[in-house]
Amino acid sequence: MATITNQATLSYNGGSTNSNIATAELVETLALTKTAVGAGYDAELGRVTYVVTATNSGSAPFTGLTLTDNLGAYSIGTQTVYPLSYRGGSLLYYINGTLQTAPTVTAGPPMSVSGISIPAGATAVIVYDAELTNAAPLSAASSITNTVTLSGTGITAVTADETVTAAARPILSIGKSISPSPVAENGRVTYTFTVENRGNTEATAADNLIITDTFNPILSDISVTLNGTALTSPDGYTYDSATGVFSTTAGQITLPAATFVQDSTTGAVTVTPSKAVLTVTGTL
Repeated sequence: MATITNQATLSYNGGSTNSNIATAELVETLALTKTAVGAGYDAELGRVTYVVTATNSGSAPFTGLTLTDNLGAYSIGTQTVYPLSYRGGSLLYYINGTLQTAPTVTAGPPMSVSGISIPAGATAVIVYDAELTNAAPLSAASSITNTVTLSGTGITAVTADETVTAAARPILSIGKSISPSPVAENGRVTYTFTVENRGNTEATAADNLIITDTFNPILSDISVTLNGTALTSPDGYTYDSATGVFSTTAGQITLPAATFVQDSTTGAVTVTPSKAVLTVTGTL
């Protein structure tokens, strides 16, 4: 809570005297907070949900207010880049918990919401989603801080910040191919499984990555490699030649974190995933 202090001076016939110091507490009647839903963000989820709360503790309403969000703007070189963008149609506007007609939203950047009114003694809550752009930092320990400002005629603008951090985890995907195609009956065929990690954290043996598949037709006389190195059964994999069920051993497959490179001019972040390649070759 701020304090107002003031002192007057009386001048007379070349002299002067000071008054006492008058003080008063300045009570804020418009308060603003901003929070993010969830602990962090990552490329897989691709968005952050924000909750902005504006409280009018005064005896008069506020009308015609505008909320602006800088969408995490930061400078890189001579450019201003925005790691977030407003997700169209996502905004919800409540007064004392009751859903209202959505005010006018300009996506920006920066984003702005105009036509906000808060009755005396009321609380307005504005909820919206922001999507990650290609300027969002994704490496471990990265963060995005964005600022909202609530302003209007005859009031002192109020601001609130929120910082979200990049989630530290692997982001995994798997693809499968077969060669040759077409393949001759009773011929040799190779299944290739490619696992990628686009996350900022390695996938270790403790993560227990396992590839399972049921080969149909059933393969016989199989050979297995991981990143070009032969695997043996049962240490590296198991295979039931009666059912065609194949499985790697837990902990065999590991992947380092992806690499992230940011363009020094545009701010765009390029993600290069790490890869693990498993091949299974057998006779149909």
